[in-house]
Amino acid sequence: MNAAVIDGKFHAAALRTRLAEETARYKSEHGLVPGLATVLVGDDPASEVYVRNKNKTAEAIGFKSVHRRLPGTAAEAEVLAEVRALNADNSVHGILVQLPLPKQIREEAMLDTLDPAKDVDALTPTNAGLLLGGRAKLVSCTPAGVMILLKATLGEIAGMDALVIGRSLLFGKPAAQLLLAANATVTMAHSKTRDLPALARRADILVAAIGRPLFVKGDWVKPGATVIDVGINRVDAGEGKAKLVGDVDYDEAAKVAGYITPVPGGVGAMTIICLMRNTLIAAASQRGLPSPNV
Repeated sequence: MNAAVIDGKFHAAALRTRLAEETARYKSEHGLVPGLATVLVGDDPASEVYVRNKNKTAEAIGFKSVHRRLPGTAAEAEVLAEVRALNADNSVHGILVQLPLPKQIREEAMLDTLDPAKDVDALTPTNAGLLLGGRAKLVSCTPAGVMILLKATLGEIAGMDALVIGRSLLFGKPAAQLLLAANATVTMAHSKTRDLPALARRADILVAAIGRPLFVKGDWVKPGATVIDVGINRVDAGEGKAKLVGDVDYDEAAKVAGYITPVPGGVGAMTIICLMRNTLIAAASQRGLPSPNV
């Protein structure tokens, strides 16, 4: 058996087209131009690339893009003041503070300051609580992207056994809630889970987000299962070069699974476009307009 590849780039491009169409419609019918603000503290090269890609994508879709950059030595009070200023800016509908932050800035202080209505990463306690209660308008971007891929690939997932390996606030916890809301039977696992391979072999949907390269082996995968690889790890490819690999040993798992996401080109392709989706949803909500058809 060779697994069918779930093409995240294809699904991201389709969603991007719908977002651009809906953005143009909101501008034409309501004079609304969604505004996305990014805040980058410090000069981490990977974070710079992520933020630049987010800004370029926002502008290409038709959003207003705002960027605030602070030095890595910025005090916590300075960063929180910038967040408050963006909270108060009516032309900004979504705010993304790029993580990780320098050690002198508490992530929880930033999240407690950020307006939940503009929290397009959906990490504030308010949005996390709304997700738990099944009332969330804004959902963390990577888990939202995973659900789009699963529904497009499998259709109905009610009753399926799903295993999420990883319990982060950014992915694992919200992903488990979304799978539960879709009526899957969900197990959460992590680095201290006993006999993880045996647990994985029961899963119809196996989601790996533990941050360890090639961690999930082919003999962990139930034949015909859907494997979602959320990991992005740089490993040595020899001759001084690096390559990206996921948390799943793709070559092994693809021989057993029914469907599998590649790295790159799988889940990662959905993350930025789901951030744009959240920004459009937030903009419509703040203006009291019907939610977009995305």
